[in-house]
Amino acid sequence: MSKWSEVDIPDLTGRIALVTGANTGLGFETARALAEHGATVMLACRDPGKATDAAARIAIRAAHATVDTVALDLASLASIRAAAEVVRSRYDQVDLLINNAGVTGLSGTTEDGFEIQFGINHLGHFALTGLLLDHIVASGAGRVVTVSSIGHRFGRIAPDDPAASAGNAYGKSKLANLMFTYELDRRLAGTSAHALAAHPGGASTEVFRYSPAAFRLPNLAIARLFGRTAAMGALPTLRAATDPTAEGGGYYGPSGLFEIRGYPDRVKSSSRSMDPDRQRRLWEVSEKLTGVHYPG
Repeated sequence: MSKWSEVDIPDLTGRIALVTGANTGLGFETARALAEHGATVMLACRDPGKATDAAARIAIRAAHATVDTVALDLASLASIRAAAEVVRSRYDQVDLLINNAGVTGLSGTTEDGFEIQFGINHLGHFALTGLLLDHIVASGAGRVVTVSSIGHRFGRIAPDDPAASAGNAYGKSKLANLMFTYELDRRLAGTSAHALAAHPGGASTEVFRYSPAAFRLPNLAIARLFGRTAAMGALPTLRAATDPTAEGGGYYGPSGLFEIRGYPDRVKSSSRSMDPDRQRRLWEVSEKLTGVHYPG
């Protein structure tokens, strides 16, 4: 069984990484580990003050690293476009784009009228990735890693209307993350860039902070029972982002019991996530909704 850990991360000196939702939880631990191994890391966060605080905490652990911040609200297409322009003005390439930020348990809509979990977790990252794709390809070995969830198995996406409301909005958004990853990696064929996905297993993070107690408390109890800290939960993302043997289209998660615990390894997603026709249909609708059209 794999025991891949942070000590296996290669030297990342000269690499530029952008991590969404990097001020706390999985995103913070991902950004910290990348910085500690030499990467220049941009913390893309909704709250600039929290981003600055997170950058200072990382600097204590990785004094040699360059840690940058950029304001990003994934519930606003205007904010996403503005953030992408900031990134493009500061850097000529993006070697690692970590689509980590996510919410669950929220109700309502985004600034642009999308169901909020689908809008933030999927459409926001779809738009951000598209706006930075040329910089990712320019890297020469760029990777896009999108954080999904075990919960994707409970998601449903209607083939005729992928944006339609579903009973499990969080599961739907996490299923969309995987379908986006597989279609993106297919579209990156012919370049040196790749798309991968990961999930943290049962990790104690703030993603459940808006969930009803009946959902939040069991998840936190599982995380504590199996010792799944945010640092352990970030390992699948870090492996997908940095392991030289990780292949495009790969999906990484804990290798132990029910993918809740253990060290990261390649895992399988649901058969529903693997349908190429539904992936393409979701892509078309996502371009229409966000107004972000990928090249080719």
